Amino acid sequence: MPHTLILGYGNTLRGDDGAGRAVAQRLREALIGPGFEILSLHQLTPELAQNLSQAGQAIFIDASASGRPGRYMRVPLHAAPACAQFTHQATPEALLAAARALYGRSPEATLYLIPGQDFETPDSLSKPVRLAVDQLVSHLTESLRTAAPQR
Repeated sequence: MPHTLILGYGNTLRGDDGAGRAVAQRLREALIGPGFEILSLHQLTPELAQNLSQAGQAIFIDASASGRPGRYMRVPLHAAPACAQFTHQATPEALLAAARALYGRSPEATLYLIPGQDFETPDSLSKPVRLAVDQLVSHLTESLRTAAPQR
């Protein structure tokens, strides 16, 4: 049965860069059940293509160096062109393309970006980013619970 794969990623030692991981960790507590696979990662890696190929929906969550802190942005994703290659860090689009090329399918996917304010203070999120994390966790919890099939 296809499930929702949530990938929150970033460097928690770089302040607001850890926002994606903070969302993933909070969602682990809020969305319990076989319909969800929630990963908190330092960075995206090519091996995630297999996880993506098995998901019905994928949600990527990351920090952004641009945008207004205190909000989040939703970006629909599409698989990158076949010529896209992996570098030091995989992109969501490249992972979607790899899932399709290697396993024959990739899920519908969305990227949520949380603009950061402070990428230097280790181990803590700035106040505006904590607010955006709270808002995104509430939004995703509500929308994913509503969309989940009733048993």
